[in-house]
Amino acid sequence: MVGKNKEILLFKRLFIWILYLFAGLILYSQKGYLFYSFIIFAKVIYPLSIFWLQIRIKTKENFFPIDSTMTTSQLWFNLLPVFASFITVIITTLNLFLYLTDKLI
Repeated sequence: MVGKNKEILLFKRLFIWILYLFAGLILYSQKGYLFYSFIIFAKVIYPLSIFWLQIRIKTKENFFPIDSTMTTSQLWFNLLPVFASFITVIITTLNLFLYLTDKLI
């Protein structure tokens, strides 16, 4: 039973990564379907978000490592990559879905 759960988890992660990498391919190779400033932001942050997510997944850290002893600069240093990556994921997947709907319709 444990092996089956790990296989399902592996397929879920693989599907998410393939979808995100395909969204990045569309982001860089096709014209953008969102505002120009959103596309430029996503093109800058997209490679960084992949590396940031890999580091977080590999070290099994929390996505929001916040505690009460942190200074303001430490807090922003930990939160800004999370917010930038989250916004980039939204922009790239939205751009992918708009691309797919444009091609299908």
